[in-house]
Amino acid sequence: IGKDRMLNFDPCCVSYFTKGEYILLGGSDKQVSLFTKDGVRLGTIGEQSSWVWTCKVKPDSNYVAVGCQDGTISFYQLIFSTVHGLYKDRYAYRDSMTDVIVQHLITEQKVRIKGRELVKKIAIYKNRLAIQMPEKILIYELYSDDSSDMYYRVKEKIVKKFECNLLVVCSDHIILCQEKRLQCLSFSGIKEREWLMESLIRYIKVIGGPPGREGLLVGLKNGQILKIFVDNVFAIVLLKQSTAVRCLDMSASRNKLAVVDENDTCLVYDIHTKELLFQEPNANSVAWNTQCEDMLCFSGGGYLNIKASNFPVHQQKLQGFVVGYNGSKIFCLHVFSMSAVEVPQSAPMYQYLERKMFKEAYQIACLGVTDTDWKELAMEALEGLEFETAKKAFTRVRDLRYLELISSIEERKKHGENNNELFLADVYAYQGKFHEAAKLYKKSGHENLALEMYSDLRMFDYAKDFLGSGDPKDTKMLIKKQADWAKNINEPKAAVEMYLSAGEHMKAIEISGDHGWVDMLIEIARKLDKAEREPLSKCAFYFKKLDNPGYAAETYMKVGDLKALVHLHVETHRWEEAFALSEKHPEFKDDVYVPYAQWLAENDRFEEAQKAFHKAGRQSEAVRVLEQLTHNAVVESRFNDAAYYYWMLSMQCLDIAQQKTEMLQKFHHFQHLAEVYHVYHSIQRYTEEPFSFHLPETLFNISRFLLHSLTKETPLGISKVNTLFALAKQSKALGAYKLARHAYDKLQGLQIPARFQKSIELGSLTIRSKPFHDSEELVPLCYRCSTNNPLLNNLGNVCINCRQPFVFSASSYEVLHLVEFFLEDGITDEEAVALIDLEAPRLNKRENKWKEMMTDNAQSLRLNDNTDIIEDDPFTAKLSFVQGGSEFVPVIVNRAVLQSMSRRDVLIKRWPKPLRWQYYRSLLPDASITMCPSCFQMFHTEDYELLVLQHNCCPFCRRRIDESNQ
Repeated sequence: IGKDRMLNFDPCCVSYFTKGEYILLGGSDKQVSLFTKDGVRLGTIGEQSSWVWTCKVKPDSNYVAVGCQDGTISFYQLIFSTVHGLYKDRYAYRDSMTDVIVQHLITEQKVRIKGRELVKKIAIYKNRLAIQMPEKILIYELYSDDSSDMYYRVKEKIVKKFECNLLVVCSDHIILCQEKRLQCLSFSGIKEREWLMESLIRYIKVIGGPPGREGLLVGLKNGQILKIFVDNVFAIVLLKQSTAVRCLDMSASRNKLAVVDENDTCLVYDIHTKELLFQEPNANSVAWNTQCEDMLCFSGGGYLNIKASNFPVHQQKLQGFVVGYNGSKIFCLHVFSMSAVEVPQSAPMYQYLERKMFKEAYQIACLGVTDTDWKELAMEALEGLEFETAKKAFTRVRDLRYLELISSIEERKKHGENNNELFLADVYAYQGKFHEAAKLYKKSGHENLALEMYSDLRMFDYAKDFLGSGDPKDTKMLIKKQADWAKNINEPKAAVEMYLSAGEHMKAIEISGDHGWVDMLIEIARKLDKAEREPLSKCAFYFKKLDNPGYAAETYMKVGDLKALVHLHVETHRWEEAFALSEKHPEFKDDVYVPYAQWLAENDRFEEAQKAFHKAGRQSEAVRVLEQLTHNAVVESRFNDAAYYYWMLSMQCLDIAQQKTEMLQKFHHFQHLAEVYHVYHSIQRYTEEPFSFHLPETLFNISRFLLHSLTKETPLGISKVNTLFALAKQSKALGAYKLARHAYDKLQGLQIPARFQKSIELGSLTIRSKPFHDSEELVPLCYRCSTNNPLLNNLGNVCINCRQPFVFSASSYEVLHLVEFFLEDGITDEEAVALIDLEAPRLNKRENKWKEMMTDNAQSLRLNDNTDIIEDDPFTAKLSFVQGGSEFVPVIVNRAVLQSMSRRDVLIKRWPKPLRWQYYRSLLPDASITMCPSCFQMFHTEDYELLVLQHNCCPFCRRRIDESNQ
């Protein structure tokens, strides 16, 4: 299993010691030796006078019995001493007698350095480690300067046997202690210096220093304590005490010395004055805190004692010896194990706080205390007005609120404010100690701050105690804040009352409005003076929002804001009130009628909207609405509506033409389109619907009229196919075969819808079987020149002979027995009407003669009588014209002719300016003709009356019969 070892004697007995870790061996060398289980000799247990024949170990103990050849029996007890070394946070100790383990007390890392010989002494210092073996000393160093590095390598080897009680290592030297003597050797084994003491050396410790010039602290049995520098042969006596030294340590700043004597007393001296500062009993070891000058700890009697400055000792239970104190960690050796104990520094910190020593308390806290302790330190320092310490402590616990307070206080101090009571009051206020803060505010003469504080806290009862000498501003501010609070805690009614008492009407109105309290709002509005326009306007705004236009109107009336009142009526669509207001105040006419028109348009009441725009004087909007309506009607094939809208458009243009005469051209164009769409409505119904609403003669006349009207251009939506198709069918039905054949021929050149294709092809074939002429009954007669006109007239709707335009009935589209005449220059419309209205004697005579002829039953006499009348009529003479002329010669009458006319024979189209009136003479007075007073369309009286009964309005302009003549 193991390696063979050579023995220089004959072994006679072998025995395992303590569970096989070691081996006892005896024999011819007359001694009992201790070996490791690997065969490394550790030392001699006992020498005998003869051979050792047997050695036995007492079970579970460290006692050994030895039997020799001469009959002697020896009994030994083996005691294994602790071999170890410590420097700050590194601890080295012997393990298994031959190995060294180095432990980092902070990181808990361990490293084992294996050896093959007995380890007698260990010393450690910074990056050095010295191990003494029976025949040599090994010096190790760390691989790097890293404080956490744990890798050691051999630096030097001194192959020499040394006898010493204590071993110390420095950066470049080793120190050997033997009784009273100290020797300083270099790493090469050369003795450089030696010191001889007066008494036995009991304690030695390296206390640091530059490399090669380190200092040693030495304690003697006679109570003397010395400081030795390795490069100085002279020892420095620090102090002399009466009792022997057991343990020593020096504070971090080298100002204080702690000594444990043989009486278990810990004594602390001031090095410079040699004065005993204090002493504590029951101590077996002592250590200063390496990070805090005034803190030390000592152990003894099963307790750990921590002492800060000259405060009472803080105790806690701890077994073992204190060997180091770094920050909040205490290094404790118990039996053979070293441990780092985390000790909170709360107790010493609170001791400093009790004495208001805030900076020292902060230093203690930095060693390690809980967050609660940090907060306590911060608060105490703040109350003690030690702002620097408080700032550091609050930074540690990340309390931004208090940091802001400290920052604001520091700023105020920079600006020359130095009232500590005021600063402390602010601190108390932040801490929630409001009553203490208020007292300090009052004491420092800042009662207003106390008032503000209590107001912000909603502690209004306390706030009232700090109201000044009845200052109304403060009282108002307090009530306002109380109202704000009531609003925030969802007690709006109380808030409203408080705002009103504080004169904050706007806020009271806003709360009432937001909660929909109309009664409260009207009460406020009625109490307010009319000069307070802003709150009253706010009330009106909420009345509108809460759908109470009546109260809103009352409020606007109180303010006298008529424009807002108009807008209110418009927004709430109370048009009657709006119209009444605009009648009294015409300047608001636009504000009423334009929104009214827009509202009508939005509600699909476009015709009313158009009228409203027109009434408001917004001609462009009125025309735009009409144009859109017309276009929609045409696109949707509502040609009757399109005709009506075009007529309205023409009248709008005529209205505008009073200022812009160029609009007359548009007027005539729209009048023409109105007539075209009016007649096409009947054609469209005939072709699209299964049943006909008109007599064949009417459809025949309409088709002809439309065809003659479409000589130049075809308006949008009007189909020539439908027109020719209707004409062809009605012509065939009424015997106008020639015209029917012409219509069918025309249709062949057009794009025919599929639904008409078969009917048209069949009609084209069947018409060939009919005679190629038209029925004479259908031929239209010109009432001016008595010429029969062809059914298809290339000139349009005028006579081919005299060029007199035909006047058509707007229902049946038959040619009416009317002839248009014009006034001679110099005769005004009013004069002409006056002349026509005169009763001429000749007309009376003619009427008497007519009556006489009526009593006579002879037909020949009646005809002669008519001939006489016509010949005697001055107007009839005016109908003559030059035959063969291509130009139209109008009928122009003078005053005499006008005077000879009967009022019932004349129809007058009384167009508004800039148009002239149009005059028509009926050539068959007994055939009654009616003219619409609005659109001036002519009808046979019977047809007109029937249509009015059906529609209750004019079929063309939709003027209701109950409307007064315009």
